Order: sequence, then C-alpha cells, then structure tokens
Amino acid sequence: MSEDLSKPAAAAPGLARRLASLTYEGVVLFGVVFVAGYLYSALTQQRNAMQGRYGLMAFEFVVLGIYFIWFWTHGGQTVAMRAWHLRVVDEASRPLSQVRALARYAAALLWFAPALLVIELNAIKGTGPVLGTLLLGMLIYALLSLLLPRRQFLHDVLCRTQLITQLPVKKNVNKP
Repeated sequence: MSEDLSKPAAAAPGLARRLASLTYEGVVLFGVVFVAGYLYSALTQQRNAMQGRYGLMAFEFVVLGIYFIWFWTHGGQTVAMRAWHLRVVDEASRPLSQVRALARYAAALLWFAPALLVIELNAIKGTGPVLGTLLLGMLIYALLSLLLPRRQFLHDVLCRTQLITQLPVKKNVNKP
C-alpha cells in the first residue's frame, strides 16, 4: 500500500509515554482481572486457588482479549490510552478491524513470551528471580522499539498497526 505523503503523519508518541500508559493500563486491568476471577470462581464453585487454575487463566485471557479488542475497535483507545492521549490505528491511520485487533492482542504476547521461555528453559524459581526475568524481558522488548520503524513496538510492526498521539479536541467556547 502506498503512503499518502501529502498529509503529515500523526505524531508518534515517545517510549516513556507509551510505558507510562502501559503502567496505568496495568492498574486498570487489576480491577478487570479481579472481577473476572471472582466471576469465574463463583460460577465454577472454585474453593482452592490451584483448582481449575488453567481454566481461570484461559477465562481471564479471553476477558482481557474482549477488553482490548472492544476498545481498539471502538475509538482505538483503552482507558489508559485515553488518559495518555494515545490511539492505535492501522498503517493508513484508519480504525482497527476486529481481525487486526485480535492479531495485535495475540502478538502482544511477545512482551512476555521470550522471558517466560527463559524462565521455563532455565527452571528459574522464586518470586524475585521470576519477576526480575520478566521485567528484564519487558525492558528489552521496549528498548527494541528504538530500533524499529517509527519506533513502534514489534507487535505493531508485525500487525501493521501504530500508536499515534491523539490530543483531545478543544471545544471553541465563546464567552459573551
């Protein structure tokens, strides 16, 4: 697809702002995951955290998928993205289709997959080492964006999506 050079590209947000939005998203998702977990445990009569844990993980994966796909296809902004003035669009600056949003959600697992593979292959145990490995993997993934086109994350490059700056529209209020 050829790029229209007659209109300027939307401003690409900086890495710090994208990571701040990611942190805020984690706070919002804590509530989503909490409610989903409570719902799952109530519906399945789960009495022990280890009972049905794979079903719970699958259920929460689906719930999070619904959350992201719905917001990305209805305005291109999650709650955190709206607060940080970020918007996800395709390469032509159009809203995401459901298929592209689903692909982006699945590809976003790249934030965690390499670190989880390292943890599994090296049999890393304990909260500290596991958390440290995950955070290091996420840091490397984030820094990789500095080498990619338009400094987008790898999952955005693979899915042909991009994060752009979406400043709120100022309303013209005329005072009498």
